[in-house]
Amino acid sequence: MPDLSFLAAHDLAVYSEASCPDCVRLKRWVTQHDVRVKEILLEQHPEAAEKLERETGKMAVPFILVDGRTWVRGYHREHPTRFSEELLLSELRAAIGS
Repeated sequence: MPDLSFLAAHDLAVYSEASCPDCVRLKRWVTQHDVRVKEILLEQHPEAAEKLERETGKMAVPFILVDGRTWVRGYHREHPTRFSEELLLSELRAAIGS
């Protein structure tokens, strides 16, 4: 089990879609590791989809907005399972500056 204490004091908003397999994988990881996040479903919040595209240049999900400032992808296209805990934690640490 990885040490996720570095996430405790940060606001994590997961931008996702209910029918997205990559989103389901990230949500499963978040739940298994008891990481506190706010989920923003794009189908319920069209303005969030516009914000995601405007700020990242992408329409893909899931993305995590860290402290309202830095975007981190929640999928890893280059990984065989499309999700890598190691990559996710590395990118979250970089976004937080720890």
